[in-house]
Amino acid sequence: MDGTGEDASQRRLPLRLLLVLALLTTVAPFSIDMYLPGLPQLAADLGTDATRVQLTLTAFMLGLAGGQLVIGPLSDRFGRRRPLVIGAVVCAASAVVCALAPSIEVLVTARCVQGFSGAAGLVIARAVVADLRSGRAAAQAFSLLMTINGLAPVVAPVLGGIVIALSGWRAVFLALTAIAVVMAAGAILVVPETLPAGARHGGGLQELCRAIRQVLRARTFVAYALVLAFSFGALFAYISASSFVLQNVVGLSVGMFSVAFAANAVGIMVTSAGNARLVGRVAPARLLAVAVGVQVCAAVALAVLFGLGVTAAAAVLPVLFVSAAVLGGVFGNATALALEQVRRAAGTGSAVIGVTQYGMGALVTPLVGLGGDRAALPMAMTMTACSLLAAVVLLALRLGAQRAARRAGNAPAVSGSPRPRR
Repeated sequence: MDGTGEDASQRRLPLRLLLVLALLTTVAPFSIDMYLPGLPQLAADLGTDATRVQLTLTAFMLGLAGGQLVIGPLSDRFGRRRPLVIGAVVCAASAVVCALAPSIEVLVTARCVQGFSGAAGLVIARAVVADLRSGRAAAQAFSLLMTINGLAPVVAPVLGGIVIALSGWRAVFLALTAIAVVMAAGAILVVPETLPAGARHGGGLQELCRAIRQVLRARTFVAYALVLAFSFGALFAYISASSFVLQNVVGLSVGMFSVAFAANAVGIMVTSAGNARLVGRVAPARLLAVAVGVQVCAAVALAVLFGLGVTAAAAVLPVLFVSAAVLGGVFGNATALALEQVRRAAGTGSAVIGVTQYGMGALVTPLVGLGGDRAALPMAMTMTACSLLAAVVLLALRLGAQRAARRAGNAPAVSGSPRPRR
C-alpha cells in the first residue's frame, strides 16, 4: 500500500517506463521483420538457397531461447539492470558482424549471438513488469506493452524494404546496430533496479537448475506457458514463411508484402489495446479462452483455402489478418496469468516462457519450408496444428480446475487449508 491506501501493484506503470520496456522487447520483431523482404536478395548474394537462408531465422530463435534461459536466472541473482545493459551492447556488436558477413555460415553464427544477447531485453522487460505489478494490473501492463511493441512489426518491414531498396540487405543490420545502442541508452537512463538485493537468489548451475525445477512444478504456470508457446508457434509459422508465400504464391510485390505485413501488426496492436481496456471488467482467463478459440477458427480457415488451391489475395489476406490480430488477446493475458504463479522467481519464469516461445519458433521454421519456397499449405497446416495444441492445453487446464473445485467442495472444511491457485 502507498500513503493513500492504494495498492501500488495495481496502479498503471509510468508511460516512460512502458515505452522503454516495449523498445527492449522489439529486438525480435526488428531483427526478423526488417530483413524479411530481403531474404530472396540475401540468398542470391550469398549464393545459397531458401532452406539455408531460413537457418538464419532458426539460429536467431535458438539464440533468443537459450539467452533467456541463461539471462533470466542471472537477473534473479544480479538484479535486472546489469544483465540488461550488457546484453544490449553485445547485441549491437553482433549486428555489425551480421552486416559484414562474407558467407551464410558466418551470418548464421552471428545471428545466433545476436539472438542470445538480445534476449536480455525480452526476458528482463517481462520480469520488471512482474516485479512491479500483479493480477489484472499486470495483464493490463502486458497488454499495453504489446500495444506499444506492436509498432515494431508495422515499422520494421516497411523500413526494411526502404533500406534494402536503397542500400541492400546488409544495411539492415547497420540499422539494427543503431537500434541496439538506443536500447542500451534507454536501459541505463530509464529502467530502475526493480529487484532489491534481499530478494535476489544465489547463483551457480545447481541453483539455476533448482530455480527452473521450482518453476516447472507450478502446473498452472506450465499450462499458460505452453499456450503462449503454441500460439507463438502459429505466429512464427506465418512470419517465417510469409515472405515466400505472399510474394511467390499469392503474387504480392515486395512493397505490397510490407504493407500487408504491417497491416497484420496493426491488427495485433488494436486487439492488444482493446484487451487492456477489457481486462478491468472481464477476467483475463475468459478473454484468453475467446482469443484462442478465434485463433483456431482462423487457422483452420486458412488451411482450407490453401488446401482447395485458393491463393487470391482477396481471400487469403483477410484470414491472415484475423490469425495475427487475435494474438493481441492471447499474449498479454497468458503472460500475466503465467507469471502470477511464480512471482518470487519472475526472472526464471520469464526465461522459461521465452525458451518455450522461441524454441517453438525455431522448431516450426524448418517445417514451413518443407514444401519449398512456392508452397503455402505447410505454413497453414503448421499454424493450425499449433493453434489446436494451444486450445487443447487451455481446455485441459480448465477441466483440471473444475475437478479440483469439485473435490474441494466435497472435502470437509479445514481451518487454515490452502486456497486453490487461480
